[in-house]
Amino acid sequence: MITAADIRHLRTASEDYPKAEAMKAHFRKQRTVRTPFFLTARELDRIFKWKLRSQYGRQKARRARNSDAAYRAVTEAVFKVVSADWDYECAVRLRLLSALEGVAVPVASAILALTEPELYCVIDFRGWRAVFGRSQTAFTVTDYLRYRREVARLAAQLGWPVQEADAAIWEYDRERSRRSA
Repeated sequence: MITAADIRHLRTASEDYPKAEAMKAHFRKQRTVRTPFFLTARELDRIFKWKLRSQYGRQKARRARNSDAAYRAVTEAVFKVVSADWDYECAVRLRLLSALEGVAVPVASAILALTEPELYCVIDFRGWRAVFGRSQTAFTVTDYLRYRREVARLAAQLGWPVQEADAAIWEYDRERSRRSA
């Protein structure tokens, strides 16, 4: 199992770290001027490009079916969901985002990770493999909650936001995969 010591040196190692930091700063600023908070189609497209990288085009036609109004309404609803039961809040938010065309749990998790990095991380095959030691490519809300618990445990040990611990885990798996190739 991956440990905090395994990833401590990787906090800022990802090549997209500056881009992620810029987006997180943008969303922090938007929270101060948009009430209620929501995301625009343009902002979501930036997140899609960041998360999907070379796979960005794969669901582009499906995502294009979402109107600006749909993006605004769904994201506004997502950020209004607040509960004392964090697992419930998270599950509802992921399901709401997944109602958008071309958005499944991994992309929904990226939206939440960049807008609320203290609480959320991005689920994907690299993180899952690093944390649980086995491959998986499709993820449910239950999978996300399980993964996020492990990432949050490591983040607490490191004193980092959950998103940054997750990014270090992603980089850890990427480095390990390169060495074994």
